[in-house]
This record gives sequence, structure tokens and C-alpha cells, in this order.
Amino acid sequence: MRTDTAIIGAGAAGMMCAAHTPGRVLVIDHAQAPGEKIRISGGGRCNFTNMYCDAQSFLSENPHFAKSALARYTQWDFISLVDQYGIAWHEKTLGQLFCDGSAKEIIAMLLDLMQKNGAILNLQTTARDFAKGPDGFTFAMTREGRTTQVTAKNLVIATGGKSIPKMGATGLAYDVARRFGLRVTDTRPALVPFTFPEGRFAHLAGVAAPARISAGGTAFDEALLFTHRGLSGPAVLQASSYWREGEPVMLSLDPENTLSEALRAQRQQSGRRKLVTELAQHYPARLADHIATEFGLAGNLADQSDAQLQDLADRLGNWEMLPSGTEGYRKAEVTLGGISTDELSSQTMAAKDIPGLYFIGEAVDVTGWLGGYNFQWAWASAMAAARAK
Repeated sequence: MRTDTAIIGAGAAGMMCAAHTPGRVLVIDHAQAPGEKIRISGGGRCNFTNMYCDAQSFLSENPHFAKSALARYTQWDFISLVDQYGIAWHEKTLGQLFCDGSAKEIIAMLLDLMQKNGAILNLQTTARDFAKGPDGFTFAMTREGRTTQVTAKNLVIATGGKSIPKMGATGLAYDVARRFGLRVTDTRPALVPFTFPEGRFAHLAGVAAPARISAGGTAFDEALLFTHRGLSGPAVLQASSYWREGEPVMLSLDPENTLSEALRAQRQQSGRRKLVTELAQHYPARLADHIATEFGLAGNLADQSDAQLQDLADRLGNWEMLPSGTEGYRKAEVTLGGISTDELSSQTMAAKDIPGLYFIGEAVDVTGWLGGYNFQWAWASAMAAARAK
């Protein structure tokens, strides 16, 4: 079987690339349905891009690599496409755009674009034994027990990273890259909850509060969520991408530095009330109780001097914690690291030394922040590869 372009992976990047690549296009995925990560993203409403997306919101060995693709296919371009299909959307917070209805609308849009482009989609199909021959790339395609040899002028790898293996994620992209002699950077889970020694926060499971979480010199102000196993929530997921095992994270429950002044004002009005009771005016009751136990707080608010209240605020503003690890790939939204950007053209996503071989999306060492950034990288990198054909 011959085709102009074979795309391995029918996720966000693969479908977008297939929808815009000229010529005969064959798409292969081992899943039962296309776009499974799209379907579950954003609580089923797909956080499909971010209004503030730029290259500074991405991690990579080369922080400049993503600039070209992101500049040539922007969030506004994808929003325009969504609008053309009449998909209603809204901004939730911090520029994060979601479908009003269902993530399935984005999948349906991409499938329609693929169909109009003439792309052929083979699901529940595997590909292996990739090689470069005189007529292009060759590989074995197996479906329903039948194996077919495929030859393609162009080969696009869009199989993503290792995150959420229950959705079928594998390290195939890295295996293919190494097979062709391309370097793969170290990979690890990103946008993932932290874990702590057993029982540390179990009694706080379900409690949420605004916070600032810092790791690796980078801080995020968003919601913090305590879980049975540790810490989660947007601020934690963001910080996890900058964290390294064995390093502490800094938690601030007073990011605006207003707690000390507020407690002094409360002391004037309610000095005879217990300190923990007054803390509960600023934090959920269970969290206030935990703080009182953790820091050995006792007595009434009137018993606390200005210096003691400032000390409490300082401790809550700089609460150092040492995670034991993360929830790993099973809960990670993305994989940090991947195919080295040194190996690829930032203009086309093609391997510099192997014409016709492309890597797009999460498989590449470009990882975005939480909030639609990784989808925008999928769309942009896919378009860069599609336009290069």
C-alpha cells in the first residue's frame, strides 16, 4: 500500500495535521475512537486553547523553538475555525476557552475536516517496523489480524507522550525517534498532583483554597486542592512542571500579604474569640484547624501580639513542604520532555537530517502550562508540518 503521508496517531495533533495535509493521507491509531484525550479534557468540555498563549508559557530545552509554529498558527486562528463550525465557547478563567457544550464537538469538527480533505482513518490499527527506504518510509500496519506493508513519502509521528496510559498512551514516538537516531530528552510526568507521606493531608481531602505554589523558582497563583494522597488543584499542577524529585515546594496561603493586618483588625473587634475561630474567617474550617495543630496555635486572638500575628502570617506565606513524589503518568495531563528540538526544524517540525520525517504535538520537547496551551501547541505544530508538504 502506498500513500503520500502516513500519520501515526489520531489525537489532537494527528487529526489537525490530517485535516490540512495535501495529497493522499493515511491516519493510523490503535484506539477504538479518535481524539480520546480531547473527549475527556476540560471535564468533557475541552479547554481547546488559551487567549494569552505565547512561547513564554512553554517549557523546553530550547525556549525559542515553539515561537515559529505558534506565531504562524495562533489561538485566534483556531478560535476562528471553531466559530466557523458554530461551536459555542466561553472563557472560564485566565484566558482558558472551553466549549459551552461538549468536547465531542471539537472531535466532530476535526473528523469533518479530515473527511473533506480525503484523509483515510484506520482505528484499532497498529504500526511497527518503521524504516527508511528508497521510495520513502515503510512500516507494517496490522488491523483485525491482517498485516499490510505501507510505503509513505512522508511519515508524521503524532502519538503523544506517556501521560494517561489507560487512554492508550505509550512511548512509541520516542521509540521511533531513537530508531532513526534522533535524541530524546529525559521525560517525566507534568501537570500532575503531588503526593506526600501517607495520611499527611487525608483529613483535608476535598478542601480547596486560593494559594501561591512555587517550585524551581516559578510561582503560580491559583486554587489549591487537598487530596487523600497529597496536593492538587491548578496551582499545584502548574508548579509540578518545574519541580524536581527531592526538592521542596513553597506554599503561600497569604499570597497578597494581607493576613497579619486582617488579624490585627479582627483582634480589635473579636479579641476574646479563639485564634483558630478567627482563622476560619480566612480559610476553610478544616484547614484552619490543621494550621492550628501544625503550628501549635492556642488561645484567644487577644493573646497574640503584633509580632506573633506577623510570625503566623510569615509562616503561612512561606510554608515549605517536601513532596514524596507525584501521581505519575497515570494522573499527569502531559509528558515533559520528548524528541529533542535540536533534531527538528522549528519551521516544519521535520527531522533535520531525515527528509519527510515529522514529529508533532506532545511527543516533542515542548510542554505548555495548564489551561489550553498544550492543545494550542498541538494545533500549531500540526499546521507547521501540514504546510510543509
